[in-house]
Amino acid sequence: MTTGKLTRLNIFSASGIQMRTFHITWMTFFVCFFGWFGIAPLMPIIREDLHLTKPQIGNAIIAAVSITVFARLIVGRLCDTLGPRITYTALLILGSIPVLGIGLAHSYESFLWFRLAIGVIGASFVITQFHTSSMFADNIKGTANAVAGGWGNLGGGVTNMVMPLILGAFVAAGYTKPEAWRLAMLVPGVMLLVMAFVYYRFTKDTPEGNYSEINRAKTPDANPVSFGKAAADWRVWALFLAYGACFGIEITFDGVAALYFTDTFKLDLATAGLLAGVFGFMNIFARALGGIVADKVGAKYGMRGKGILLATMLLLEGLGIMLFSQMPSVALAVAVMLGFAMFLKMANGATYAIVPFVNKRAVGAVSGIVGAGGNVGGVLAGFLFKSESISYGQAFLYIGIAVAVVAMIIAVTRFEKKPVEESVVEFA
Repeated sequence: MTTGKLTRLNIFSASGIQMRTFHITWMTFFVCFFGWFGIAPLMPIIREDLHLTKPQIGNAIIAAVSITVFARLIVGRLCDTLGPRITYTALLILGSIPVLGIGLAHSYESFLWFRLAIGVIGASFVITQFHTSSMFADNIKGTANAVAGGWGNLGGGVTNMVMPLILGAFVAAGYTKPEAWRLAMLVPGVMLLVMAFVYYRFTKDTPEGNYSEINRAKTPDANPVSFGKAAADWRVWALFLAYGACFGIEITFDGVAALYFTDTFKLDLATAGLLAGVFGFMNIFARALGGIVADKVGAKYGMRGKGILLATMLLLEGLGIMLFSQMPSVALAVAVMLGFAMFLKMANGATYAIVPFVNKRAVGAVSGIVGAGGNVGGVLAGFLFKSESISYGQAFLYIGIAVAVVAMIIAVTRFEKKPVEESVVEFA
């Protein structure tokens, strides 16, 4: 068995604990999206069943991402201390409970509480990035993190496409729509429990073994610094803002896209879900591309180059969202959506190409803080979609402006200038 951190990413290999862990962690994150956002494409049906108002739907969107802020901070620290394997397994089991139980909601209040509890699953991202970072060397970390995160985020798009089909299958089997959406949510709940077993059984905390099996004092990143020290670094908070402006908007769009296409362009549930799914489906390559480009820029221009790249991606994302908000037809809206989605997802990858280098003795804590920033961005954006005084289109316009402002902040942020070696990705 190969031990030590890999300097190459062979995406078609599953040999060795490093690549096995890489593939299991992105697949687990993929499944987590089914639990986290499985309800989103079903919201037109749920809105009718539970008689939800626009502000109540907005509250549900906010609830889905708000608790994740705190969950990401906690699991980031747990990764540093207990290890990603135990932390992920526990999170999957805990998260499956509200996913399996949300079908018991028969009022706005009970639905909101279940939606809030489900948000804990969103902390899975931090563990995915931490675990991937522990398996790969510095020259390939950005690429490995971006590929794992992107393929996991792909679950957000596939969820929008698949959950309406699962609901349709139950309707075809003779169940009413109110019964069908409740039964449909049992599917992601069971998937989470299956992945909990797989993660515990087939992964290790590090290439050398689990934390309980090795002498961590002899490892380079041993003796993690306090959370306070990690949080005192202003660069962490710059990345916090950046991730709020990219991933925060991604999860917001995942939550409202089907409703937006349904209400604005009068599409049916399946078509709206398909178009919303296209947005998420771009994660199969766009986030990875952001990480690959960031690693190559870092090899030539250091961390300052990565920072400028991130700022550029955010600026283009913001401009694209502003344009999207003004589109008069569904064809133009989808075309512009594909454009801003590309820059948004590349910004996701570029952000986490910087994160592992801010403080190598607190990768979990830094990942947790920055990851929480994504959810803070999602919460703030959710308030715009909750408001009855502005339309969804206006909400997207304001979001685009905010993203462009964050891009300016990142552009003037000075990250460490030490260059890293060029990454290598193998496709055969």
